[in-house]
Amino acid sequence: MPDTLLLVSQGLLHALSPINLLAMLLATVVGIVIGCLPGLSAAMGVALLLPVTFGMDPATGLIVLGGVYCGAIFGGSISAILIHTPGTPASAATAIDGYQLTLQGRAAKAISVACIASFCGGLLSCLSLYCFSPLLAQLAMKFKSPEYFWLSLFGLTIIAGVSSKSMLKGLMSGVLGLLLSTIGMDPMEGVPRFTFDFSILDSGINTTCALIGLFSMSQVLILAEKAIVQRARPVDFKDKIGLSAGEVRRLTPHVLRSWIIGNIVGILPGAGASIACFMGYNEARRFSRHKEEFGKGSIEGVAGSEAANNAVTGGSLIPTLTLGIPGESVTAVLMGGLIIHGLQPGPELFTTYAGMTYTFFGGFVLIQFCMLAVGLAGCRAFAQIGRLSDAILIPSIFLLCVVGSYAIHNNFEEVVIMFCFGLLGWLAHKFGLNTAAIVLGLILGPIGEKGLRRSLLLNDGDPSILFSTPLCWLLIGLCIFGLISPLLMRRMEKRMEEQIEKPGLDKA
Repeated sequence: MPDTLLLVSQGLLHALSPINLLAMLLATVVGIVIGCLPGLSAAMGVALLLPVTFGMDPATGLIVLGGVYCGAIFGGSISAILIHTPGTPASAATAIDGYQLTLQGRAAKAISVACIASFCGGLLSCLSLYCFSPLLAQLAMKFKSPEYFWLSLFGLTIIAGVSSKSMLKGLMSGVLGLLLSTIGMDPMEGVPRFTFDFSILDSGINTTCALIGLFSMSQVLILAEKAIVQRARPVDFKDKIGLSAGEVRRLTPHVLRSWIIGNIVGILPGAGASIACFMGYNEARRFSRHKEEFGKGSIEGVAGSEAANNAVTGGSLIPTLTLGIPGESVTAVLMGGLIIHGLQPGPELFTTYAGMTYTFFGGFVLIQFCMLAVGLAGCRAFAQIGRLSDAILIPSIFLLCVVGSYAIHNNFEEVVIMFCFGLLGWLAHKFGLNTAAIVLGLILGPIGEKGLRRSLLLNDGDPSILFSTPLCWLLIGLCIFGLISPLLMRRMEKRMEEQIEKPGLDKA
């Protein structure tokens, strides 16, 4: 315990260094801007910023990616509230009451509630990050080759299933990622596989190029095939920013409840902030004393949604850092950032690289304060960002994708790889496949392959070693749960959406 407290305090002190403070401030601003732009996503923003972190200290690079992540989740609420267009899927429920408040001339009140609730949800989620991550890391230290095989399989089943409308298409996406992960040198024999004599593929597919292509360039192609959208002008702020003491007391129970919901959803791999926001909104209405305000402009609805989706951020990092199982698409990209910096998620992050990890944790706490300050001070300016049309967004994102891919190793061949994955992401969108599951297959494939082949090698080809420990059976059970959970999650989400829409239908 004393050692842990020392690491926590040292990490917080390192996070307070001028370079880290500047990095988290700028990253949070960039994240909010990305979140404000309808059609973009937090995963896309993190993917675009990955090349920028190459020359940074790993802790500073992770703080930058964390700032973009948190900023984008909150930023989506600004356009949801002001123009009824969620900047990110995580703010879909916020638009229900947030826009009604805007129509009543209470836009500043809605933004204030969203910002403060986002801050509270994100800050409280840091408690879970500090408390549960070391415990899971200790459990991960008992993992050997068979356990790593089942762990990678669990990650694929739960992400591929929950992240897609169709479990079959989700699993197909994961298998596609697994096939792509076999490109490069054989990990056991050192023989080139599926490289087609391209030397650039000898070391496998560059993860950063794949992430930029799947999450960013694909979005360019999706936007380019549609008619150019001119955004509506947001309503001017007529009221003051801030909350009264009575409003704080009224919102506190909803924020605390949504924090617990968001943390649980975040820790469960695959659920994501978009599900958490509806769950937080639904529970806020269930326990509210002012149910008649919901759907007509309720600050409780905004607080319930925003506290829940921001509480996901800390929760989703727990399985990512300790087990290498990303909680959602954004943390899949963050995991790619770790690998790029030569860090493998797992127990080593809390032993060999504990200083770096706790510096990131400290920075993640400070990011919440940056988000609060920047959000309240700059919401009037950020409100104008949502007006940018696709005619500006498309060439801007295209340029960032090309420059970011080339800057990795100053190699044009990697730009070509990025374009190929951009086309793959566009096709995945057309056929209803899931890009997050493809990325998971690409990242977890080598872990699962090494685990399987090493296990069989140690046991003379006898597969019984894969069922030899209680941990193996626990992970097998989790894999089965991963296949069943999409049906339960989809049913729960559908029920909540029906409950949310029902009051409006009854009134009609």
